[in-house]
Amino acid sequence: MRTAQLLLLAQLLLLTQLLPGRAARPKLTLPIRPDTDPLPPGGAAGCAFGGRFYALDETWHPDLGEPFGVMRCVICHCEPRNRRGKPAGKVNCKNMKQDCPVPTCPRPTLLPGHCCHTCPKALIGPPEKSPTLDTFEYFHDKEDNLDKPYNDRSYLSSEGLARDDARTEFVALLTSGPEPWHPTSSAVAKARFTLLRSYLLFSISYERLGQPSRVRFSDPEGNVLFEHPVQKSAAPADGMLCGMWRTVSKANVQLLRGEQLRVSLITRAQPSGEVHGHILKHRALFAETFGAILTSSDPTHLGAGGMAMLTLSDTENNLHFILMARGLLEPGAGESPWVPLRVRILHQGQTLREVRANITAEDPDFAEVLSELSVQELQWLVQGQLRIVAETEGRHVRQLAGTITTRRSCDTIQSVLCGADALLPTKTGAVGSAKLALHENGTLEYQVQVVGTASEVVGITLETKPRRKSKRNVLFDMTPSYKDGLAQGTWQSPSARDAHMLLQNELFLNVATKDWAEGELRGQVISLPYSGLLARYTEMPVALAGQLVSPPVGSGAGGHAWLSLDEHCHLHYEITVAGLGRPSDGTVSAHLHGVAELGEMGAHPHQHKRLLKGFYSTEAQGVVKDLDTDLLQHLAQGTAFLQVSTKAHPHGEMRGWVHIPNRCHTGGTRLSPGEAEVSEGTKTRDLEELKKDPNSCFFEGQHRAHGTRWAPDYDKKCSICSCQKRTVICDPILCQPLNCTRQVHPEDLCCPICEEEKTGQEDIKLERARDSSEGCYFDGDKTWRGSGTRWHPVVPPFGLIKCAICTCKGTTGEVHCEKVQCPRLTCANPVRASPSDCCKQCPAPEKSVPALADSMQADGPRACRFGRRWYLNNESWHPSVPPFGEMKCILCWCVSGETHCQRQECPPAACASPTRKDNPCCAKCHSPDAPSDVREKVHDSRVEVWSR
Repeated sequence: MRTAQLLLLAQLLLLTQLLPGRAARPKLTLPIRPDTDPLPPGGAAGCAFGGRFYALDETWHPDLGEPFGVMRCVICHCEPRNRRGKPAGKVNCKNMKQDCPVPTCPRPTLLPGHCCHTCPKALIGPPEKSPTLDTFEYFHDKEDNLDKPYNDRSYLSSEGLARDDARTEFVALLTSGPEPWHPTSSAVAKARFTLLRSYLLFSISYERLGQPSRVRFSDPEGNVLFEHPVQKSAAPADGMLCGMWRTVSKANVQLLRGEQLRVSLITRAQPSGEVHGHILKHRALFAETFGAILTSSDPTHLGAGGMAMLTLSDTENNLHFILMARGLLEPGAGESPWVPLRVRILHQGQTLREVRANITAEDPDFAEVLSELSVQELQWLVQGQLRIVAETEGRHVRQLAGTITTRRSCDTIQSVLCGADALLPTKTGAVGSAKLALHENGTLEYQVQVVGTASEVVGITLETKPRRKSKRNVLFDMTPSYKDGLAQGTWQSPSARDAHMLLQNELFLNVATKDWAEGELRGQVISLPYSGLLARYTEMPVALAGQLVSPPVGSGAGGHAWLSLDEHCHLHYEITVAGLGRPSDGTVSAHLHGVAELGEMGAHPHQHKRLLKGFYSTEAQGVVKDLDTDLLQHLAQGTAFLQVSTKAHPHGEMRGWVHIPNRCHTGGTRLSPGEAEVSEGTKTRDLEELKKDPNSCFFEGQHRAHGTRWAPDYDKKCSICSCQKRTVICDPILCQPLNCTRQVHPEDLCCPICEEEKTGQEDIKLERARDSSEGCYFDGDKTWRGSGTRWHPVVPPFGLIKCAICTCKGTTGEVHCEKVQCPRLTCANPVRASPSDCCKQCPAPEKSVPALADSMQADGPRACRFGRRWYLNNESWHPSVPPFGEMKCILCWCVSGETHCQRQECPPAACASPTRKDNPCCAKCHSPDAPSDVREKVHDSRVEVWSR
């Protein structure tokens, strides 16, 4: 597919993408270029468009060539105009699709040569093709002009990625205005979004803005849907931030696709958001290889800004760009709705190119093509030495300007080189792993490691795709920088065309050896979407090769992986493989390609192993929160390995050594002293088996087995979640009272602890208690207690149980626990002051509504504010949470100015098919109504069963 054709399509449909549902759409002007367009016959006036000449007042549907063909929904008109006193023509094109009638049938069809969908006369016909198969056939169509036995079979272009229904690109221009926000800043930001299945990845570049603290997503009514805290170390460069919105709900995905979501950057100076913008879907996004952020030349001009997306034609030196601007036009200025706009390309203040057009306040965006850039202009372009300036002409002159650089992104440019992807496939068990970075000054930094080749490496080159069998096209030779299995350095002078092909996934790395002169290993250079794993920016990946398996395996597949341990000793991993499961007939394979596991090397390599994940494609990533002590120790010593096994090689097809220095004693979240997280992997389950388990839970994008406990992602330090028969219960950690006067609160722990001196003395007492058998070991929180000690027990998965009190009988070593006896109450509706309290109490007499003002005083019980309403002390209500509405199964109440909320507790149903007819929150059997005190019995049943 030619990029020039694609950008032409983007120009023709620009208004359709940016202004959905608008009744009247301004026309898109495509200026005539007499020096490049065909001459009119006989010198007659007219319009040149797409290599053809059209007479004045002639209309036509533009033909963009393959694979688009004739655009039936776009009508172009050659309008007459006077140019320096001579008749001339101007091409105006507009989209007619909004004029199509709405079909009445459920599944309308689009007939060949028509613009509008119509209802078929008969609903009989061949089944529709799946988008996946259409995409796959497109890749093969693209290779029809190549030599089939001798090409890059793994070739994936950015155009192919854009056709993938599981991946959609969005963009947003963020400024301090316009309404409903009053401009308060001259800051500007450009945000790129990728919707990958249910994950929304984003890369945001900004100028004239301090360090943002959060990224906020909201709906059209201003309700906050999600906030992402910004980490300073989570970006590859200054002036950028990276993030991810995990598991976006279907309702929010619909808002996103309907261009109804807003994004804001929160700063300390502007806690409500300093810059804002709508998230838009744009066809030209995937073709962008250069970009610019435009800020106002006048610092006092607040709320103005813009961005430019630029790309090169595939074969010609034409630069296509789309300019999006806000705040260029003065509201209500001028008598005419059209305002002249001048766009210039500058180098060191000198104008190289200039384009003029008319824009309106409703549609200030602009698209254009700069043809036949010189070699010097292209070199300045890739080196970041060109500036783009957009300014209005007339009474109210406004100017925006910015530097054009290569596309900025949080994605990682990487490549896996394997024998299966070589031009002549090999199976030597070798692998290559590469990581590259394209800087704003046009230099390309590279690192390529090679492992397990059959003979000496004689060449490492960066190449394009070969067009003929014996014609490889080498762009850059990395061989001089190769030493001891690693080639690293910087390519100082790539051309603009080279940078364009790199960012379009059109380049390859090739490793030649003495035995394989044309290449033993080869891999496509691909941008890997942002995943949140910071190790990508600081470390080289672990190479996975068949030669590292014991015994070595002669495989044509290879891979690499990034692994890291966080502050909670959780293992984060991301694995990419190549050459696995590629059938010779070219069909799409959806079966399990292999499994990844973490193990140790030594005399008993299978003694400590951990299954990580299965491969259904070329990537696998996840988090392991319960690594045992031995594996953590092997990771620290460098004696651990990562291995990928397949059906053909069940004992391992590729392997790599893993070394992660750490001081972890055991895996899992460090919650509080004496309270360790229960292992999620007590019984290793296959993911598919876990999905079929009717009692498993799905939470934060992960499936959990019944009975497991974990620290949730939203609060890893002070919350604990458990899976109880398809229901996820998350509670805050309740800190136990400490028997010491001097307490400290470490940052990595939820609860305070006694100082080390005091703790050391208590440890000595416990050691004596263990040695003299005068203490008790309590299995609930895995701790020793001194003789005569009394405490509230910690019982997994319920946590701290205040309805029970335990005593250590030192003479016998037994722990005796009994239920707390609650006093009798005389009121009709007792309540618990806190959800963690054991005994209920009578509420204070309710005050009338006029007493609300008095309750706000310091000498009386305070009222509570929840959302936008105030509630009296001891008042209860069902909360309303946007966008779900009133939560009938959750009850909140106000206690002395603090709001407490608790989900309704449901008794266990003993029948096979309980219903929710009478109570939508709890399932009941078809039996007489339960007594009124059933909830109290259920609340205490866990204590009674446990205390037996």
